[in-house]
Amino acid sequence: MVQTVGITKAITNLEEVREKFNLSQSNDPVFFTEWLEAQESLSDSEKQSLDRLKNRYFSYVDKGKIAEGTIKIIMLSPLLELMGLCDPPFEIQGEKFVKFEILAGGRGGEEEPVLEGYIDALVVREQVWVVLIESKRNGFSVRQALPQTLAYMMANQNSQNLIFGMIMNGEDYIFIKLDQQLGQYALSKKFTLDNPQSNELYEVVRIMNRLVSLSVPV
Repeated sequence: MVQTVGITKAITNLEEVREKFNLSQSNDPVFFTEWLEAQESLSDSEKQSLDRLKNRYFSYVDKGKIAEGTIKIIMLSPLLELMGLCDPPFEIQGEKFVKFEILAGGRGGEEEPVLEGYIDALVVREQVWVVLIESKRNGFSVRQALPQTLAYMMANQNSQNLIFGMIMNGEDYIFIKLDQQLGQYALSKKFTLDNPQSNELYEVVRIMNRLVSLSVPV
């Protein structure tokens, strides 16, 4: 009998996800240029909304009233609404259950387990995973969510399409590009609200809009 294991238990670090899914991080500078190509400008009202979100986040942090559930309400939901990702043709699937099998080839000929788990928020367009967002408790590095996020992205059944994702913990944001056929992924730089010189949520929204525009199925 094939054992079923929770993704968060089976995948705890990048070495495990690379080994189980035969993935590698691309060092090619042209592999993930999409996040650098965001040219769309934001309106004054959009900038004002993002400024309010930044101020709101630190207001909660300063009071010590921040947790994963709070981040979803005060940051994630308003961002998705601002980007128009809550309405058709997009669909929010909170607490989306995913279950998939790893192809045979485990160490020592052992049968690989079936992995299953939940993602925090999923934006779907025409049944293609467009944006995968893993909301983590404040105080954790966003990179700590990378192994599980890559595993969830690998659960996408439409392997003909590139998959883009974003990991966020409220304060920091990283974009991911995954090419299942090549077995490679790459990351953007980290965007953070902890920048007194500018509001990097502007860039986050511009990049997200760019990635969504590229996510039409081939």
